[in-house]
Amino acid sequence: MPLLQYRCPSCGKEFEELVNKFDDKVTCPSCGTQAERSYSGQMFSATGTHAKKCSGHCKTCGGCK
Repeated sequence: MPLLQYRCPSCGKEFEELVNKFDDKVTCPSCGTQAERSYSGQMFSATGTHAKKCSGHCKTCGGCK
């Protein structure tokens, strides 16, 4: 289960959420609006090492390299 970063488009709150899958719908804990993924910060591979070429968009990813 990944821990992902989100940002609320309505109130601007930034937060992290533990989700079952990377494309799960997440709502803002402050206002209840559906949040958007935030791709700021470091990306890590499934092994826990820093990914050298990670776009952060897992749907189009060929795997962390």
